[in-house]
Amino acid sequence: MKRIHVLEREMKNPSADMDAYVFDKILGSMMGLTLGDALGAHVEFRPHAYLDTHPVEDLEGGGTWGLEKGQFTDDTSMALCLAASLIDRRDFIPYDQLVRYKWWYQYGYMSSTGKCFDIGAATKQSIIQFEKNQKDYASKTSIPIDYMDFLSDPGCLKEFNVYCSEDGVAGNGALMRLAPVPLFFYRNPKKAVEYAGISGKITHGDEKAYDACRFYAALIVGALQNKSKDDLLKETFYTDYKTWFGDKDLHPDIQKIADGSYKKERGYEDGIRGKGYIVSSLEAALWAFWSDEGSFKKGVLKAINLGDDTDTTAAIYGQLAGAFYGFKGLPEEWVKYIYGRKFIKCLSKWIVYEGENWSQSHTCDDNETEATDVLPEEIPNKSRFRRYTVHTIVHEVSPTSHQPTAPKTHRRSSTDLSDNKPLQAATLDKTSMPKTDRRSSTDLSNNKLREETPKPAPPDNQPPGNRGRRQTHHYLFDAFSKS
Repeated sequence: MKRIHVLEREMKNPSADMDAYVFDKILGSMMGLTLGDALGAHVEFRPHAYLDTHPVEDLEGGGTWGLEKGQFTDDTSMALCLAASLIDRRDFIPYDQLVRYKWWYQYGYMSSTGKCFDIGAATKQSIIQFEKNQKDYASKTSIPIDYMDFLSDPGCLKEFNVYCSEDGVAGNGALMRLAPVPLFFYRNPKKAVEYAGISGKITHGDEKAYDACRFYAALIVGALQNKSKDDLLKETFYTDYKTWFGDKDLHPDIQKIADGSYKKERGYEDGIRGKGYIVSSLEAALWAFWSDEGSFKKGVLKAINLGDDTDTTAAIYGQLAGAFYGFKGLPEEWVKYIYGRKFIKCLSKWIVYEGENWSQSHTCDDNETEATDVLPEEIPNKSRFRRYTVHTIVHEVSPTSHQPTAPKTHRRSSTDLSDNKPLQAATLDKTSMPKTDRRSSTDLSNNKLREETPKPAPPDNQPPGNRGRRQTHHYLFDAFSKS
């Protein structure tokens, strides 16, 4: 599988101009998330008592996972999976998001090490349930299992159960990856908030997780709309922008946070905690933002030094603070070490570009949107720029590969890219993680990649689940071909 540092050499920018202000905000949020994750990774699970005497003050490697300086963990990997889905599918498709999370879990897709690690218990269980749902659906519909990762027929997607969690599952894994959703859909706040809630609920089924994602997405949307910090943090934010929430009330625990429960001068001493519970994480991230004195650097270090789930608390802080301060407000001395930073920058440009296309390809009526398949006339065939961007997503099988397979009809079309040669699958990267790597105490197993029996190549005919997929559209991340 191709690693991010390989993909960033091949990926191309959109062939269109974009608003520099919007791009700075969106890149700031994506890079802010990644910085928080990378800064907190080496002390993940360290208690506050330890960090009180050994505070984090700079970007470092080693520690909990034995990472190189600037490498990131599950928070960023899942955010990149989510961003890739939005860009590649040009829309919010929960099924496709789950497929990419599964690829991360099984093959290290979008990982900084090439392998999945630091996966949370709830996320892992949801991915396992999703795979079971795929098998059940394939059996019920007679769609070959090899096609299931490439399901795109609207009817099939509508009836497939993407909710792979249950009530009571309220970990912070739903919130740590959130940013791409509000960044992509911020031009339509109501959709941004609605989709944010769904993006969390597919893996974390509790209403508190759903509403934490909705509320935080609304704040990120507000930051992109250049609202002041006072506006974002005032106790009436929810009521002032209630239409964004579809007039749906927040869970009481989230409403308390919206009412300002995080505004505590002494932080940890006043009960602010960097725990894995989503309510605690949301409160901690907002406390750091409220008390950062206008400095991303101060705020992200405050989030980390609360202890416990250090990388996730900081990643959640970084999403909002990065959107508010912009990329120019992030410490350059840290950004230059981030693994895949050029990839994240290019990905952020595609979020701007595709998000704008999405907003203009949906008709607006009284703040509601309705999907259409036709771009408006004032944007003449913008999709033509895609063929000059980056490699299509293509999945083929080789005798030695354990990668997912797809029908030959999903190879790139004659209009896509340059050489038109079918791309070959590669074996998994055998590079192992450092010996110092340790699984999360909340994980279900040992984080090792699962071995699977190679699957036979699928037939040439196209199954029902693949009708209507736009082949020239899948330019993003030729992740399974040889590097």
